[in-house]
Amino acid sequence: MAAVDLRSFLTENADKVWQPKEYLAVEHEITALQYAGDWAGSYPVILVDNPLMPDGSRSDIPVLCNMTASRELTAKVLGLSDHRLAGPELFQRISGAIEPISVKSGDAPVQEVVLNGTDCNLENLPALKQHVYDPGRYLTAAHATTYDPDTGVDNTAIQRCWIKGPRKMTYYAVPSSHNARNMRKFWARGEDCPIAFWIGHHPAVSIGSQVKQDYPQSHWSTVGGFLSEPLRLVPSITHGEKIMVPADAEIVVEGWIPRDKMEPDGPFGEYHGYSGPQVLAPYCEVSCITRRQEAIYHDYGSGLTDMLVPDNMMMEVKLFGMAREVTPAVNAIHVPVSGRRFHAYLKLSDPMAGEARDVLAAVLAYRRLKMAVSVDDDIDIFDEQEINWALSTRVQWERDSFQLSGLSGSTLDPSLPSGARTVSKIGIDATLPQSELAGAPKPTLPRSVVPDAALENAVEMFSAAKSVTWSEQ
Repeated sequence: MAAVDLRSFLTENADKVWQPKEYLAVEHEITALQYAGDWAGSYPVILVDNPLMPDGSRSDIPVLCNMTASRELTAKVLGLSDHRLAGPELFQRISGAIEPISVKSGDAPVQEVVLNGTDCNLENLPALKQHVYDPGRYLTAAHATTYDPDTGVDNTAIQRCWIKGPRKMTYYAVPSSHNARNMRKFWARGEDCPIAFWIGHHPAVSIGSQVKQDYPQSHWSTVGGFLSEPLRLVPSITHGEKIMVPADAEIVVEGWIPRDKMEPDGPFGEYHGYSGPQVLAPYCEVSCITRRQEAIYHDYGSGLTDMLVPDNMMMEVKLFGMAREVTPAVNAIHVPVSGRRFHAYLKLSDPMAGEARDVLAAVLAYRRLKMAVSVDDDIDIFDEQEINWALSTRVQWERDSFQLSGLSGSTLDPSLPSGARTVSKIGIDATLPQSELAGAPKPTLPRSVVPDAALENAVEMFSAAKSVTWSEQ
């Protein structure tokens, strides 16, 4: 059976892949394509065969981006029936975890080429400099893998790395992240922290590795549930079986995080759309790079749809689990790209009195969220015009909104005042009032509608006239 990997994804979705023939610089020009696509509402997978390095030479490693910019394509490759059901369907998928299997180095495509010594050079990777204020080229789709020294349980997460030299790069992990906890445990023992970064795989592997889990808990069996088959792992060259990496990835960077040593990192164009400030971060001393013979380099556009879609879908899974512990009335959750990672919309079916507020309070406990809105199931939570209509016609702010203060939040939130350690959050109940009698309609005005048959006929007439008599302006 052929391996499920990045190549199988590209082959199966060849009609969705755009391969520009132009030579495009890794500094800004490739990222600019993604911005143009976002503005046009068009999300092809982009495979740049001719990336130009900072010195003007052509890299022999193609650059792939926009792999997960389309929510519909992402849902398709994950085997979902509908992208709008990512939360409930993937929540169920997690419970069907499949344990990984180990393969030998000789059977692992990612170790076809092993680079040590002077051949181990980060600067040869076609990593991108995305935004004007970025200080250099960053790995943006590198899955950092560490392990808890107390239990041996591994963790993997996407965390940025600024290439500072042939064998050195900063490594920025949010302090509350599981990798940062593992790192601090090694440091507390007086040891450097072992780490490996893997780049490039099938979207089901990349996204499954971003599921929000308890600590410590490995992602590998969850990835198997997303793949519907065991993930193939291979011992890393530097760390052996202590850090396993996906055998069918494209590139792996291995090394150590020196104890208690920090260097400036950033500014960096963050997921919220602003250039974040310079921070102090640990760094990685690289010991080895392995890759496929004809490797493909994967990049996420930071702050662009490509990066937000998969992580937001994983947030929907996490929030759905939190919400269902409060009430079965929740049937869908959407974390919109427009709200970055700060907003969530919850759809409820006939909630009992108080349940809409209960579930809002529950999901607002999730660190990243700042605003949560609950609506009835007649509202399409994937249509922001519908959300705004519900907010404008079903909400009285004094009655239907509440604030929670002193909660933990994202340290990357650009609205935080200097020195703030906690955030304030808002819940908005945009569900209709409860009926006074069981089974009676809710006390609200009916929607303005036309008969279905008349509407269907009008849509057909409009579409036909539009295609013949006028075009989009």
